[in-house]
Amino acid sequence: MTDGVLAQSGALTAVGRAGHLNVAFARDGRTTVLSHAHCTSPWHWFPPTYRDETGCAYAFLVNPSGGLVGGDRLSVEMAIGPRAHAVVATPSATRVYRSHGEPAVQDIHLSVGPGGILEWLPEVVIPFAGSRYEQRIRVNLAPGATIVLWDAIVSGRVARGERWAFASLENEIRVVTACGDSLLERYTLTPGSTPDGVGLARDWDYVASLYLIGDAFNAEVWKRLEDGLAAILDERPGLVLGGVSMTAAPGLALKVLARSAPDLSAILEAMWGTVRAHLWGLPAPALRRY
Repeated sequence: MTDGVLAQSGALTAVGRAGHLNVAFARDGRTTVLSHAHCTSPWHWFPPTYRDETGCAYAFLVNPSGGLVGGDRLSVEMAIGPRAHAVVATPSATRVYRSHGEPAVQDIHLSVGPGGILEWLPEVVIPFAGSRYEQRIRVNLAPGATIVLWDAIVSGRVARGERWAFASLENEIRVVTACGDSLLERYTLTPGSTPDGVGLARDWDYVASLYLIGDAFNAEVWKRLEDGLAAILDERPGLVLGGVSMTAAPGLALKVLARSAPDLSAILEAMWGTVRAHLWGLPAPALRRY
């Protein structure tokens, strides 16, 4: 682990932290248990909780450092074992602070074993004015595995007038199924560099993606779910703008723009409830994020 600033002859040679989190879940009878956990600062890990009778494990990724600074290199390796089911969230937003040099980088690798389910629901990323951030999420799915993946960013510290004032944000999400079908989202936002640095999102404050991928369900199931989610996206005209479509890999992709944090939270809650009820006949419990 590299922590802090290294100096050589009065010059800065390395800045930031290199923190790693490695976690695995396994099925033990009817219950999903934490089978392995190892972390280095600034990551911290707590045992999962159980909020229903299904044996699903609910866990939080915790970074108590307050946020990411330029030069930070954080990584997550998470494995969901065969037939295991985990919901993973964060207790608060990821804050990215101003950097005049190196970006803050976060690499996430998620693997879901045969028949496993991972619901990945972190809070939003807030890039402060002048910040530089790179995020890469890779997901590998075994036969019968399913991923529910939520990813959202804010235009900045809106209350401080920092709308689209960060220097750069790069994001890549790649999901690969057992048969080789894949989904890829990749974008770079550079507000201020060109008139269309953030495209049509400039008039909104929240940008999010929801991916539901897995070969455990046929096209008819995904089509019914698509119709239900499309109806939800139409419930807040002027406050939420979104679309849903089938993907090349079995599943659905949703893009969402929202005016405010309450609007985004409400639409996620409604969509997550519909997804869980439709795919597994389960309710969506309240995730306590504070």
